[in-house]
Amino acid sequence: MKLSSFLARRTVWLIVALALFSVSLAGAELRLGLIGLDTSHVTAFTRLLNDPKEKNHIPGARVVVAFKGGSPDIESSIKRVDGFTKELQQNYGVRIVETIEQVCQEADAVLLTSVDGRPHLQQVRPVLRAKKPVFIDKPAAGSLKDAISIYRLAKAAKVPLFSSSSYRFYDSLVELKRSDVGEVKGVFSYGPAPTEPHHPDLYWYGIHPTEALFTILGPNCQTVSRTTTPSMDVVTGVWSEGRMGVLTGLRTGHTPHKVIIFGTKAVAEQKGGGDYAPMLREVIKFFQTGIAPVSPEETLAIMAFMEAADESKRQGGKPVSIKQVFDANDPGKVEE
Repeated sequence: MKLSSFLARRTVWLIVALALFSVSLAGAELRLGLIGLDTSHVTAFTRLLNDPKEKNHIPGARVVVAFKGGSPDIESSIKRVDGFTKELQQNYGVRIVETIEQVCQEADAVLLTSVDGRPHLQQVRPVLRAKKPVFIDKPAAGSLKDAISIYRLAKAAKVPLFSSSSYRFYDSLVELKRSDVGEVKGVFSYGPAPTEPHHPDLYWYGIHPTEALFTILGPNCQTVSRTTTPSMDVVTGVWSEGRMGVLTGLRTGHTPHKVIIFGTKAVAEQKGGGDYAPMLREVIKFFQTGIAPVSPEETLAIMAFMEAADESKRQGGKPVSIKQVFDANDPGKVEE
């Protein structure tokens, strides 16, 4: 199935999701489960949801149950999982269980927060079998192939699912997107992009400025080329209608982030940063309605862009077709 086919079928999928989930989950306080406690996101998300004294408290849901997870071959995962687990138990009364199936039994909806994208496909399977709506924290998966499988399985199970970086929902980026610049001709996005050897280079942290780039330009990137040094990447994408997006990934030293839009009428720059609260508000709204704020085709396009950047690096910076990368990583059929 080609990337474009997701767009044609998206409306039917969303209508089904809305019918199945909006009645049952809207109105009542949702019980949420976490899968993977090896990232600071789990404590940040839980504080925003569970602590009514938090200034950005988000009502409508509470984290009540969690599965630890953790990846022994990633130091930043395995060395932090016990600390985050203890904090969730002691500060927020979160119940820790032994299996993902137990999380699904006790939760109305699931946040898949494992910092390692590689186990996401296997971890999401029992969630989809249990028919629980799920948000997958970045990256959606550890490979484009796995990401395609995840979205196909969710579609087949008729379970609402989406994935995103928090950058997309920053107030500063939302405001920038509203700028009256005329017709957008190009976008420049820079930000931190340290790598992790078990993931394609941009998946680990470069996904943040990549997601910001796609937030402005949308999913229709056609070709990608990459120039890389030990300290920096410059990835150039050509979008439909000749629009151009340039991603600069900063791996060492000072690593700020910003998006700049070049339009026919003006140039606009992002002012300031953001936090997790806007994204988490969208996640809770998604759980209540079954309607994803980010489409499958856009998330898969982001994953394909990052895969294509690695392929361009392997080919010495040559332009790589997004379509060819997508086709090369297409599992070919829905997995059972």
